[in-house]
Amino acid sequence: MASRSQPTRARSSEAKLAREAAILDAAARLATAHGIRTVTLTDIAAEVGMHKSGMLRYFETREEIFLRLAAAGWVEWSRAVRERLVDAAPDAGDARAARSADGVRHEPRSRAVAGLLAESLVARPLFCDLLAHTPMNLERNVSLESVRCFKVTALAEVAAVGEALCRVAALSPAQAGNVVATATSMAGALWQMAAPGTELRRLYETDPDLGHAVVDVVPRLTDILGAMLRGYRAGGEAE
Repeated sequence: MASRSQPTRARSSEAKLAREAAILDAAARLATAHGIRTVTLTDIAAEVGMHKSGMLRYFETREEIFLRLAAAGWVEWSRAVRERLVDAAPDAGDARAARSADGVRHEPRSRAVAGLLAESLVARPLFCDLLAHTPMNLERNVSLESVRCFKVTALAEVAAVGEALCRVAALSPAQAGNVVATATSMAGALWQMAAPGTELRRLYETDPDLGHAVVDVVPRLTDILGAMLRGYRAGGEAE
């Protein structure tokens, strides 16, 4: 009889999929609580109740586990942000910049879209963490086929969000792709700089000499994306 710490090997395809899902869920819980960089394959195995060697029947490395989570994160974020962009779709006349009573030109649409993108990313802390680690680590210690599967998924979601941005913000496909790439890459980088929930963050917030090191991701990312969208609009019609 197998002990709780040594579950029997999954024999059927359904059992294998269930075991993979349990491993992915365990990795996501640990990474959300402690950060991806601190979670080892041994940690994940212990969380599931398996020996580390047993994990290798399902995933080749810890990086493959997190790369699978990154792919799922792209799909979930893309679907959610596209739904929000549909709700934010402008009327035909709203594509033009607004002018206040004093004639000053404003760009409310650019700011709104930028804020929507920033908030949707920061609402997904594990995804932000994954975005930073994917190019640095997760794509490096897996098979080329695993990288290919991840890239196909991520690029499809970039294109899908880009299409939604083209409709809402009057961007060309290339411009929209640049906005998505900037949003996701900066979200990953700024999340690492912000170091939420860590001793570093507490140090930044309590040391008067380190106040400049405190990063609030949503307003910072909103400013960056808003400037990018306004710049594209100022350049003229989408080409």
